[in-house]
Formats: sequence, structure tokens, C-alpha cells
Amino acid sequence: MTVAFVLSLACLAIWCGLLLARAGFWRVRRPAPAPEPARWPDVVAIIPARNEADVIGRAVAGVLGQQYPGKLSLVVVDDHSSDGTADLATAAAAMTARPDALTVVSARELPAGWSGKVWAQSEGLIAADRVAPQAGYVWLTDADIWHGPGVLAGLAARAVHERRDLVSLMVRLRCASAWERMIVPAFVFFFAKLYPFERVRDPRSPVAAAAGGCMLASRAALARIGGFAAIRSALIDDCSLAAQIKPGGAISLDLAEDSLSLRPYNDWRSLWEMIARSAYTQLRYSPLLLAGAVAGMALTYLAPPLLALAGGLRLWPAWLAWAAMVLAYLPMLREYRQPAWLAPLLPLTALFYLGATVDSARRYWLRRGGQWKGRAQAQPLPK
Repeated sequence: MTVAFVLSLACLAIWCGLLLARAGFWRVRRPAPAPEPARWPDVVAIIPARNEADVIGRAVAGVLGQQYPGKLSLVVVDDHSSDGTADLATAAAAMTARPDALTVVSARELPAGWSGKVWAQSEGLIAADRVAPQAGYVWLTDADIWHGPGVLAGLAARAVHERRDLVSLMVRLRCASAWERMIVPAFVFFFAKLYPFERVRDPRSPVAAAAGGCMLASRAALARIGGFAAIRSALIDDCSLAAQIKPGGAISLDLAEDSLSLRPYNDWRSLWEMIARSAYTQLRYSPLLLAGAVAGMALTYLAPPLLALAGGLRLWPAWLAWAAMVLAYLPMLREYRQPAWLAPLLPLTALFYLGATVDSARRYWLRRGGQWKGRAQAQPLPK
């Protein structure tokens, strides 16, 4: 019981630290809208797309349907699709008020040392320099994201008013199936814990992060870092881009209200794949960091309920740690309109994430890391 009580105290100390000293990551807060700029900057959007026939039409319609007072162009990069993605993008643009704003380009063959998405973004930036040379900002989004009509105006107003080189929104992920309701809010919760949004916005903090589904980057900042070549091998491209930009310019990250993911995750396997694709990359392919992550997740999320249920009221610190976990998770559940009874089940979700993270390492060791769209993109094992 002495060892169990000490572990219970450790769990409680961890949660007190997270609640009090992690920049309020658990709060769901959005900044007030920024004032309109005197002059709206030109913007060019880039969508990399590889076999996205089921979603590309809605994504294009969302971008070209923006109620943006400035000039807006869109480049869709067809990354060797075999399902008619390019034709569907063109057809969708024809149904909008900006049919001539779309340019579709075909990506060249993927060079060695580049991840697929980053290469497609780089190809899009080259095309953007040609079709929209006056654009002061580049709007990076994905083929499976729909944006409401006011999203771009809000991004641009904030970027201009706050003089930020990168303004990003974490899009609202789909939360319809039973597995999505169990996993998706926790995904955002864990991300915010790892990268507290307040610290991302703070220029004095080294924490840098972004969400790839919606990033507005200044063209000058992209030129300053040398374009996408600076992150050519990045599997987690959004946070890598933020880390490159922040040392020379302010960035921000917030939760989106009207930017929605179109990608369904109807079963556990698709969510497992989403996590396992890049979890070990996040740990920099380090066995030591993996061991630390496993121990940290176990002590933070798994130990409190196990100790509380096994030891009863004698292990009251474990009960308090579990209660702190529940209270911290409730705001994100409300954000995703999910019932409060899911909060005590967060340890089960954490166990799911832990398993997918270990599997991510296993795949890397088997040289199958970073699988996406038929490509294994993780960095190669050292010889």
C-alpha cells in the first residue's frame, strides 16, 4: 500500500501540474475577431490532392465560395491521382462564382528525400508564383477540408492586424460514429496538451505548432525559410512549418468554428491508422522517447483509475487525479457536443493511443513507417 500510495500521489501531482502550469491547455477559448484591414491582401490557396475523388469537389467549393473582399486564387496540385481528382476539381470550380480562379497542376515525380504532401505543396507554391505573383499570403489547406464562407476573411484580418506570419486553425474533425466520439475529442485534447495554444501564440515561448488543414502563411515568411525545401522530409509537415517560421515571426493556432473535416473514421482501424502513421515520428524515432511516452501515458492516464478502483478510498490521491482528468477533459467534450459520461473513460482512449503509438514504432522498425496514399514516408532506419 505504501508504494501504491506514493504512485497515487505522483498521479495527483502530475495532474495538478497539468492544470496549473500547462498554459490552460484544457480550456476552450477563441480570440475575439480581428478588425478588418484597410486593404485586403491577395491570397492564393494551395490544395495538394492524391486520389481524393470523394472529397475534392466540396473542398474546392469551400475555398472558391469564400466571401473574401480581396483577390483569391486556388491551385490544386494533382499528385498522380488515378481516380479523376483533377477533373472533379475543375467541375466543382465551374459551379462557383470564381470558376476562373482555379488552376490545376500535375506534380512531378516525387524526388528522394521529400515526403509526398510537402512535395505537392512545393509544386503548388511554384505554380502560385506564376498565377498569383502579387499574393501576400498562401492559404494551405487539404483536399478533405470544407471551409465556411467567412474563414479566409477571419484568417487574413488576424494575420494583418496582429502581424503574424502564420495563422492556423485546427479544423473541426468529424465526430459522428461511435469510434469518432470516443477518440476524436481526445485527439484534440492531447494535441492541445502537447502544444498549448497560448504558448504557440506567445513569441517568447519556443512552442511552435500548426494544423495542416488550415494554415495562412505570409509569402515573405515562406521565402525567408527557403520555401518547402526547409521541411522537405517532414511527415508532420504542419508543426514542422510552424517551427521554421516562428523564430523569425509571430504565429498563432486556434480551434476552428466553421472549417470541417470531410474524412470519415467509422471504425477503430481507420483511427488507429491515423495515429500510427506519425506517432513515432513525433517521438523523433527514439526508443528512449518511446519508453518515456509509454511510462508517462501510463502514469498520467492509466494509473489513476487502476489505483483508485483497486485501493478504494485509502488511495484518495488517485481518485482526485482521476477527477482532475475528468474535469480537464469536459471542455473539449462540450466543444464536440459529446456527453459528459465519456470523460471518465478517457483512460480507455489513452490506452488506444498508447497501443497505436507502440504500433507506429513497430512499423518503423519493419520499414513500413508513415504509410499514406501508398507511400512509406518515415525516415529510413540508420544503417
